[in-house]
Amino acid sequence: MAVARRAGVAEELLEEIRLAIGEACSRAVALHRTHGVEDLVDVAMDDGDRFTVRVVDRAGNGTALGPPTDPALFLADPAPPTGGSPEGLSEEAVAARMGLALLAGLVDDLEVTSVGDGVGTEVSMSWPVERRVADG
Repeated sequence: MAVARRAGVAEELLEEIRLAIGEACSRAVALHRTHGVEDLVDVAMDDGDRFTVRVVDRAGNGTALGPPTDPALFLADPAPPTGGSPEGLSEEAVAARMGLALLAGLVDDLEVTSVGDGVGTEVSMSWPVERRVADG
């Protein structure tokens, strides 16, 4: 959380950020395990006008299901990876979908999109920063 603190995020948001980043990373790892993806999960942080964290998975499973305003969208599985019923999903697949529902409740500024080449999803989360005026 040192990166968020240095970026100027309010102290009271640091625990929320820690939880959100952990959940987004756990979701991405679960998707990779479920779909046999051996690529690393990408995590990037930016401290521009807002503190932004992006977590990108490379699981080509169509999980970018729409805006995070409707957590029910995150629980629907358009095509279970095994071709079976949703009841037969792996623990990792259930965790991945529940993770997005949890993120929607944790983060006010959350966006879930397909990555540029269409393989995987990007979870982007951001929080306000407090800029300190330099003495001088």
